[in-house]
Amino acid sequence: MPNVIVVGAQWGDEGKGKIVDVITKNFDIVARYQGGFNAGHTVIIRDEKFVLHLIPSGILHKDKICIIGNGVVVDLPALIKEIESLEKRKIDVNNRLFISRNAHLVMPYHKIIDQKQEIKKGNKKIGTTGHGIGPTYMDKMARVGIRIDDLYDSETFKSKLDTNIKEKRNFLKNHPLDSEKIVKEYVKYADRIKNYTCNTVKFINKEIDNGKSVLFEGAQGTMIDVDFGTYPYVTSSNSTAGGACTGLGVGPTKIQEVIGIAKAYTTRVGEGPFPTEFDLDMSDKIREIGKEYGATTGRPRRCGWFDSVIVRYSAIVNGFTSMVITKLDVLDQVKKIKICNKYEYNGQIVDNFPYQLKILNNCKPIYEEVDGWMTDTSRISKYKDLPKNAKKYLERIAEIINVPISMISIGAERNQIIKLGNSKIFS
Repeated sequence: MPNVIVVGAQWGDEGKGKIVDVITKNFDIVARYQGGFNAGHTVIIRDEKFVLHLIPSGILHKDKICIIGNGVVVDLPALIKEIESLEKRKIDVNNRLFISRNAHLVMPYHKIIDQKQEIKKGNKKIGTTGHGIGPTYMDKMARVGIRIDDLYDSETFKSKLDTNIKEKRNFLKNHPLDSEKIVKEYVKYADRIKNYTCNTVKFINKEIDNGKSVLFEGAQGTMIDVDFGTYPYVTSSNSTAGGACTGLGVGPTKIQEVIGIAKAYTTRVGEGPFPTEFDLDMSDKIREIGKEYGATTGRPRRCGWFDSVIVRYSAIVNGFTSMVITKLDVLDQVKKIKICNKYEYNGQIVDNFPYQLKILNNCKPIYEEVDGWMTDTSRISKYKDLPKNAKKYLERIAEIINVPISMISIGAERNQIIKLGNSKIFS
């Protein structure tokens, strides 16, 4: 079995959690490589709903190993709560969950800074979740971050903590923090997770060398990658395929496939450009049918037509070997469906993704229109049984993106899947 990366091809919320859950049975290890508690992967198994923020959704398969890599920023209270929530639901994580000792920690001051910075930006706010993810990555890059490993050296931890609180005092004027109290609290957290922590770089590479297969999962999507997304309306890490290498310490020669996940339409949470966004009425309609509310914050997602300009760009940046299209069923009762394949800006055709916000904010999407299928697809299990117009829509998307579609999701349940690919991954 090849080692495979799963990547969101849009602005996140594409349904990666479900797809990872569906194909996990074909892998030995599921490894998370970036992001933090700001991510939310929702998996529905029969009547049970699981929302995971830090632990890979592969943990729901009792015989699989899960890794939280060094590229993830870890909110310890949230992680411990997630572990305990799984245990209450009879999901044993012992000897199955491994956490990198090199992973950086989200500290209490990071959340305060995150929220204050958003308020200060006013109408230029990014639309962060306020969970302190961005400031944690800032400290990591500034080389002042606190890592899990630091917790097991009380002198180092106390020194780093005192220095950070002192240097951030302007942000903390009305939020005094007691370093002694934080040290005591985090030492307890460290003791709680100690049995899960290890050198995950050594662990994962040894497992790969021994023939074990790995499914790499990130958070968010390509279009909010800090380098390749709609900057500055992006996340603070590399959510693209390259992030799997740096976020877990696995060389690119050990990864064989990259699967892109895209909705049959487009959504976005928070601020930033969105060329194909629906009008208010259509947004409300699709949001309610598709239950388009953030798994982490509950924020309503903005909705729009399928934008092949951004997905085509994602395919190039990540090197997709195949695509999965999710939530096709949400369009079951839409009479006319639009696909954006180009933009128009100042009379000029733009068919490649433009980095300039001025263009993205002011361009007009150029659409082609296809007939809807006006019938329920949620119970279909074979591609040949899909309505003719649904197949035409999917085939047109694959043609424009120039990447084959390997799987289609037609509902929230684990078994609401149509498989097209011949690869063992989708067996």
